This record gives sequence, structure tokens and C-alpha cells, in this order.
Amino acid sequence: MPIPALALTTDPFPAGGAEAAILAIPSFGEGDEPAAGFPGLRPALEAIGFTGAKNAFARVYAPDVSPRPLAVVGLGAEPDANAVREAVGAGARQLTGFDTVAVSVLADVDGAWRAAAEGAALGAYRFEGYKSESAEKSARRRRASSFLIHVPGPVDDAALAAVRAGAEAVALVKDLVSTPADRQSPAQLAEAAVTAVEGLGVDVTVYDEQALAEGGFGGILGVGQGSERPPRLVRLEWAPEDAERHIALVGKGITFDTGGLSLKPAASMVGMNEDMTGAAEVLAVIRAAAQLRLPVRVTAWMCIADNMPSGRATRPGDVLTMLDGTTVEVTNTDAEGRLVLADGLVAASREHPDVIVDVATLTGAILVALGTRHTGVMGHGDAVDAFLRSADRTGELAWPLPLPEHIAEQLDSRIADMRNADMGNRNGGSLFAGLFLQRFIGRTSDADDAPRIPWVHLDIAGSAMSSTAAYGFTDKGPTGATVRALIDFVAAGGEVQ
Repeated sequence: MPIPALALTTDPFPAGGAEAAILAIPSFGEGDEPAAGFPGLRPALEAIGFTGAKNAFARVYAPDVSPRPLAVVGLGAEPDANAVREAVGAGARQLTGFDTVAVSVLADVDGAWRAAAEGAALGAYRFEGYKSESAEKSARRRRASSFLIHVPGPVDDAALAAVRAGAEAVALVKDLVSTPADRQSPAQLAEAAVTAVEGLGVDVTVYDEQALAEGGFGGILGVGQGSERPPRLVRLEWAPEDAERHIALVGKGITFDTGGLSLKPAASMVGMNEDMTGAAEVLAVIRAAAQLRLPVRVTAWMCIADNMPSGRATRPGDVLTMLDGTTVEVTNTDAEGRLVLADGLVAASREHPDVIVDVATLTGAILVALGTRHTGVMGHGDAVDAFLRSADRTGELAWPLPLPEHIAEQLDSRIADMRNADMGNRNGGSLFAGLFLQRFIGRTSDADDAPRIPWVHLDIAGSAMSSTAAYGFTDKGPTGATVRALIDFVAAGGEVQ
């Protein structure tokens, strides 16, 4: 779904042409004036008990303020850009039935207009999907297709372009993740990647099952061999001539995860078409980098497979040979994401990028550790700090986790170089997976004593999906978590800023 049109205006609120309006208001108490310049607003707000509490939303009748339908959203006390983004996004998500909506923020917040524009574009997204409904019902639930953002003065066009690119990236991820598996095989996801970057100057190479076999991609092939729909590896490259840094992105793309022969329970299999979120995210980020003409070389590796049980499927106890020759005893076929990522990390490492970032809905253990909104961050080098700063700048929730050496001992296998899971031991499952991936990070050059490439591992198994309810600018369903942070990270060259 395309994002809504975004336009900036210095006209008095609400701007002409708007069918409805959203006003973002900080918390206020008795004797406070919630909206200077709108004297008729306070009585209307008091009549409905609206106090500007964070993320509060209400429709209000205030003809002296706006002759058009008006919604107010709360920014809470001492709001910042994150509060503006969330509140305006909540308003855009809930104020339906209007095509063009004016937005104004009544708070002195640095970057308020940009946060408001981001919130509006993100909150207005809806995956229309495959519903059959009447035209009347469809019109009532329709979200705005255009927003007029009130700004105090001239704004840099590049800043607005960055807002659009970020919102489009999130929308692309949500579209792909929401697509059912019967409509998105590994080959179809690869085709979607080609289409997504068409005309942007991004080079694309798609490795089919024959090319994967010839290249020695034993992890991707081993995971995908049980499916009638063969696996794919997609390499995308944005390489501007003025690039001084090279960032590699590696994404897990399991288009459906049954668990393989280590079969998931029925309830746990629902939603497993979403296990390709990491691959969708690296695609969206490189697309945004190309749209914004960022002076950074970016390569994105989408490691795509179906994890299905069949007479051909990898069995528990089988040994797979990864791209770098490492042998892995598969003790759990449901720990498949790390197997496809291993091949992708080796392939990315062979090009000696300055930084590698992998993104994956990798472990259920990350939900136990961090819940459903924080992304788990692991890795080594200054790149971890750089990503955490990008997450902070963009309002993404992320938390660093360790990679303890004592857990690394659990990777040992009796019959192979390592094993992919520590069966019977659920403690530190996310850390075990991170340590597994770390083994496949290469060196900064071909020299044996060269340092390891700086690396960031993002476990988004919790943050990638809002399974219970909508919040802020996020609907129930895929969230696009870390996409905006990764775009900021790439724009900074993967360096601490």
C-alpha cells in the first residue's frame, strides 16, 4: 500500500482543503491554557475530560477552533519527538473516513513537524488484504490519503524526502509480512525484491536452488530441502561512486516455518508466514538508501526458504556443511533461521564490509527476556553502540544483550564442528543463537590475524509483531520494528555519531 501524501503548510490551522484535523496537545491542569490562540478549546476539552494525557485520543466539537471534524491527541507531560510521533500516529490510525487531514502540534518540541509527519504516514497505513466488505463500511474505515502538516516556517525538502522514504520502507515490510504463505513462496519473495528496487540503481542477483548447490550454501539448502518450493538467496547492492563505507545487511527469510521434522504445535504454527520479516527489512532498508541516494555502499542478503516436513527434509542428527565449510549437527530443525543466516553472513563477510548487521525473527527466548516491544541487540565492535544510538534517535526500542563465553561451550557437537541448538536447555536461548551466528562473522581482510568485522545481531522475534492490540502509530500485526533505525544507521555509515 502506498503511504499517504505529505504536504507542509504555514497557513493558519486547519489548512484549507482539509476535511478533518488533528491537534496534538501536551498535558494541562487547572488554570493552564492548553492551546494558546484557540480560546474556545479548553471548555470543549473539559467537557469530555481530555487532559492531554499521553496517547489519549478523542473527537471533540469545537467549531471556534475548527469548522471541520476535530480530533485531539495527548502528548503527555514534557513531550519529545517520540511522543509527537506516537500521538499523531495514534490519531491518524483512529480518525477514519476522511481523505485529507490537517495536523498541528501545540508544543515546543525540537523536530515536531518531522515527528508529526512520520507519525501521520505510519499511522495511516492499513493492509487492506483480502477482506470482502461493502463500499459503505470500507469508506467508514478508510484512513486519510493525504496530510497537511503545519510548520512554523520553511523546511528542507531533503528532510521531508527522508520521512517519506522511512514510511515507505515500513509499509513495504508490513505488506510483505502480511502476505500469506500461499501467495509468497521463496521464488515469489525473490521476485518481489526485484520489483521493489526496479529503476533505483540497485543491482540484484537471485540464486536459485541450482546456483545455491553449486555455490555450497548448505545451510539454506538444508532448511529448504523439505519443501516443494525451493529456496532462494537474493543479493542486492547499492553502490554509489562516492561511497566511503560499506554496510552489509543479512535477513532471515523463512516464508513459512512449520519447524520441519521438529514440528511445531498447531497453535505455534499460526502466523509463521511472518518468519521472513528480517529479509523484508533488509530489502526495505536498501531500497530507502537508494531512494535517498545515500553515499554509502549497501549490500543486502535475503536468505529465503520454506521450512517444511517431508521425506526429503533435514532430520534431527543430520550434519549440514555451511558455506565456509563449517559442519553443523542439526539437533533441532526448528532452529532453522540461524542455519540460513550462517550462509548469508559468510557470503557477506567475503566482501569485507565495514559493518555487518543481521536481522531475524530468531528466538522465542527473546520474548521471555525482553517482551514484545524491545529488540534484542548483540554483537561486537563500536557498531553495537552506533545502532543503539540510531534506535534512540528514531524512537525504536532496543536493548543490548551479552554474548557470554561460558554459553559458547554449549555449541560443541560430538560429531561435527558445532550444533545448532542445545536441546533440553532453554536458558539463554537468544544468547546461544547469537553466539552461533558470531562464528560465521569473517575478518576485515584475508589475513588470518585480521580483526573480526564489526557486527550487530538484531533479534526481532518479539518486536516485529504486535499480536495483541494496536498502539501509537502501530496496528495489530507487523510493526516494521528497527527499519527506521537501520535507515538512520546506514545514513551514519554504521559509525557512532
